[in-house]
Amino acid sequence: MLNRTTERQSRGSSLFEPIRLGAITAPNRILMAPLTRARATMAHVPTAMMVDYYRQRAGAGLIITEATGISAQGLGWPYAPGIWTAEQIDGWKSITSAVHEGGGRIFLQLWHMGRLVHPSLPGRGQPLSSSATTMSGLARTYEGKQPYAQAKAMTHEDIRSAIADYATAARNAMKAGFDGVEIHGANGYLIDQFLRDNANFRTDDYGGPIDNRIRFLVEVTKAVVNAVSADRVAVRLSPNEERQGVNDSHPEPLFEAAAAALSDFGLAFLEVREPDFDGTNGKAERPPVAPLMRAAFKGPFVLNSDYDYKKGQAALDAGKADAISFGRPFISNPDLPRRFSKGLALTADDKETWYEGGETGYLTYALADS
Repeated sequence: MLNRTTERQSRGSSLFEPIRLGAITAPNRILMAPLTRARATMAHVPTAMMVDYYRQRAGAGLIITEATGISAQGLGWPYAPGIWTAEQIDGWKSITSAVHEGGGRIFLQLWHMGRLVHPSLPGRGQPLSSSATTMSGLARTYEGKQPYAQAKAMTHEDIRSAIADYATAARNAMKAGFDGVEIHGANGYLIDQFLRDNANFRTDDYGGPIDNRIRFLVEVTKAVVNAVSADRVAVRLSPNEERQGVNDSHPEPLFEAAAAALSDFGLAFLEVREPDFDGTNGKAERPPVAPLMRAAFKGPFVLNSDYDYKKGQAALDAGKADAISFGRPFISNPDLPRRFSKGLALTADDKETWYEGGETGYLTYALADS
């Protein structure tokens, strides 16, 4: 098998070189992207099998956990973990300890789902969003799939409360032993519902012009930075294509402005999820927005979505990113950095087991033999 480390030893930076990400030094640039797996309890407490799952992947340069609810009101995915109760914090402590014992580093992703929260989940009530909109399709609930409910347009009091929840969740993450946190501002969830113009119809200081639509993101980031320090905070954004009904008519100036505003904080890194685009039949709707964001963000820049080893290394070679976060490949290849380094074949994952609970498709993927 071709040894990728030897292959690149005379060609400059590589996926296998360390990188400083705020307060931590990652031993390689192969980050584990956040992956919802639905293995927590009904009370959103991390379980023993999650300890084993994250321990197995400690070889990543940095693990970014599955999206984790900052509050009951903001979490609408059955069996997803939370970080607002003492029991949840204690459950995460076992995971962070296992990852650290394995030589790894781990950030917690902070999640508020906004209008995607279904009121049938215990204690939720009407979902909140930037505006009174309704997601199409069906929500996952404990009673099966049900139509989404119309969201309530958040009042200024609701906004202040949500921002406080983000800050509290970040502090709770530190209590649980995490190395930092990532604010989930992507994929059509609450922050994205403020950012993009097909979901935000507000006429106050949080709607309309770009400077207003990025205000909630900036205020959340400021609160989290004040809670745990900028060098332990990252942000994830998804500028290109519709995500869960959320999109924008002019994403280039919007996300360039968002990246510039985030740059002022001195964050650990900015992660950008952007699918392929080849001008004809790519998954993205338009040419990449990430280059504008990279130019505007003066810090470590991480790209995500549809990367394999070859494409990830090419992105680093071209200066498009400083690191790559890999999602689905980490599901079925817990030793992904080693497989990349040794040129070993990857195991295919089983989509049917992504969210189905139990150890099958979660702890049953073996390490490579050689």
